This record gives sequence, C-alpha cells and structure tokens, in this order.
Amino acid sequence: RAERLLTQVLRENRGFAGAVNQGVAALPGAACILLLNPDAELLHGLEALEELCRAPGAGAAAGCLLSHAGAPQAGFNVRRFPTPAALAFEALGLNRLWPGNPVNRRYRAVGFDYAREAAAEQPAGAFLMFRRDAWERIGGFDERFHPIWFEDVDFCRRLHAAGYRIRYTPSAAARHAGGYSAAMLGWECRERLWYGSLLRYGSKHFGAGGRLGVGLAVILGSVLRLAVALFRRGPAAGAFSVYAGVIGSALRSLAGFEDKHHVHPRS
Repeated sequence: RAERLLTQVLRENRGFAGAVNQGVAALPGAACILLLNPDAELLHGLEALEELCRAPGAGAAAGCLLSHAGAPQAGFNVRRFPTPAALAFEALGLNRLWPGNPVNRRYRAVGFDYAREAAAEQPAGAFLMFRRDAWERIGGFDERFHPIWFEDVDFCRRLHAAGYRIRYTPSAAARHAGGYSAAMLGWECRERLWYGSLLRYGSKHFGAGGRLGVGLAVILGSVLRLAVALFRRGPAAGAFSVYAGVIGSALRSLAGFEDKHHVHPRS
C-alpha cells in the first residue's frame, strides 16, 4: 500500500506546495506532518517538535537549521512576515547592497535567539512540522506558488491569520545545505519564478498601496538588473527575455490580473 501511495505522489511534479498536499493526502492517519528538505538531515528532536505541535492552539513547530559548520542559519531559519517595504527592498537589491538596513534586519529577525524556545512568525519550510487539522482548516498549501518560493511563507501567514501559534525550539535540529532545489534551475528560470512568487504573495496579502509599491520596485529593479547584465556581458537576449517577462508579470499584478502560469489547484 505504501508503494502505491508513493507512486501516486511522485507521478507528477507539482512543485513544493503540490507535493506537500499530495503527501498529506496520502497519509490520512497522520496527526502531525514533518517537512524536511532533501538537502536537510535530521539530527535529533522529532519528539520535541511533535510535543509543541500537539499543544493546544498550536499549528506548527520548527527546529534549528544548522550549517555544516554547526552554526544556526540565522536570517533564513526564522524570519518575520515580509512587509511591502521588505519585498520592495529585495526587488531593488537594497538588502544585498545594504544588508544592515532596518527593514532587512526586521525581516530576517536579526537578534533572534536560536538557543531558546520562542514564538516564530515564519520558520523555513525546509524543517517544519504542522498539524493535519490546521492544514485542513486553512486549505493546505497554495499550489499557485509553483514550483517553489513563498509557499511556506504564505502557509505560515494563513496559520497565524486563523489563530494558530507557531513555535521554534532548539531541542530539534537538522543539518541543512541550502539551495538544493534552486540549484537545479537555470538562472533565467530562477529569476522568473522567484519574482512571480514574490508578486503573487504581494497580490494575495498586501493592500493596494503595498501591491503598488512592490510592483513598481520589481519593475525598477528589473530595469537596473538588465542594465547591469548588459554592462557586464554585452547584448544578451536571455536577459532581455527574462526581465521583460518579469516586468510583464509586475504589470499584470498591478492591473489586478493574476499570472496564470503554473497554476495547479489542490485536488
């Protein structure tokens, strides 16, 4: 039976969100489900995660993601929900040029104590346990974030909006390499998909002003990145095509039209 379920889950690549939904549907008896990326190795603490996850009012729990050097992956493991300013700074490249800016520090939860149990807004989906009943109540992962990026952020935000708590504990740990899925995509594909998911998140969770700010930042950031690409490599049809596509997605988002590419409704 397990073999048949696995074959059913893996028959079609529906992206991260779709794979999670398929996996949960194939495990009807599981009260808690652990997400663990293929580039992450569980070290210890599964029982601690389950205890937090089963607590009254809890929706999910996360452990500590460690680098191969043994240090917590600060800035990635736990973040705050992105604001329009945070995503605009990402799109404009300001967070990379000036990582210590206050918007980026807040977004990446600088100062979070990874040695202590605490509430968490948005733990990374690379190492996250959630309750099946909470997953059912909020409608699972949104498969429009396809194939990757922002689906875990959206899931955690909807858990919070539904009144569930998310906890972090250092008692659970996993060693994480990072970038496994993204490394399998070409540069052009990564740019299109990342910006597409960013815009979808903004359209879903921000008001009109926030959507406008993020959309304009994506357009301006795309123009700047195209200029840099042309300066470094000379005329490049690939860069023109990529950023023209990103700008088109931003314009559709600003006009209120959702990008229909890669939409896989949950079955």
